[in-house]
Amino acid sequence: MPGETDLKTLLQSLHPVVRDGEYVYALWPHGRPLEGGVEAAVREAEGLTVVLRRDEADRLGLTYDFVASWITLQVHSALEAVGLTAAVSAALTHAGISCNVLAGFHHDHLLVAAADTGRAMEVLQLLSRGVVLRSERPGDRAEILDLTARAFSVSPVTGEPVEGTPVEVGLLRELFECSGYIPELSLVAEIGGEIVGHAISTRAWIDELPVLGLGPIGVLPTFQRRGVGTALMRETTARATALGERGIALLGSTAYYPRFGYVPASSLGVDAPEAAWGAHFQLLPLPEWPDGVRGTFRYAEPFNRL
Repeated sequence: MPGETDLKTLLQSLHPVVRDGEYVYALWPHGRPLEGGVEAAVREAEGLTVVLRRDEADRLGLTYDFVASWITLQVHSALEAVGLTAAVSAALTHAGISCNVLAGFHHDHLLVAAADTGRAMEVLQLLSRGVVLRSERPGDRAEILDLTARAFSVSPVTGEPVEGTPVEVGLLRELFECSGYIPELSLVAEIGGEIVGHAISTRAWIDELPVLGLGPIGVLPTFQRRGVGTALMRETTARATALGERGIALLGSTAYYPRFGYVPASSLGVDAPEAAWGAHFQLLPLPEWPDGVRGTFRYAEPFNRL
């Protein structure tokens, strides 16, 4: 059966599957007869590179540095198909995940750092639904502000239409320009090149301990309840963890945010800027969260003008 060439169909049919075990790249010793369970090989002027399971490389006494997971894209792509590798690589790159691509006759195969397997699978599953996550660029801001106005046109507190411009628009405009702005933590979700969601985390503090304040987070009404907000939440957590941040705080629904690991900030010894917020003021401790934290949270300066 001929392979698929239409990029949209290819992306919708990715069906990524992780092979068992860990894999490595190794340079095969010159003059040594090829043996063992080699999964792939590339002949270069400098020598023969092989890809094989890590335990097999250890058995054969081969040296290696990069330890990877092997992800197979189960879609049957034609060798002459245009754009699949570029789309996959770009989506993973936006998530800060490097990958090595091996093209087989029936499928494409990705080798990603073993530690990034879970995130890589999430990115690929989002891509199959047409969603790409990336950092915000200055040229995106007009579109993001328009998205925010539409996302908050109905108050999340009262459920009633908002008169005039939602306050989140002005807040976001100021956050882009304030000293607490962190480029890597202003994220957009794209579908078909259109920005459909945005989340921003800015520098905040618990007394003198630097942490993050999440919000606003907005999704176009027509794309809500389709996993875009969930994707932005998870990507925010992953990026903040990679940056060595201690924790993320937010003010929001006690029915929605606990699914991402958020707990009432008071249960961790952290007071809200306003006591009336109660359990709606929540905090996610990250792996770098220190013991014995106590104090009052404060957002970046623009929040004080709300």
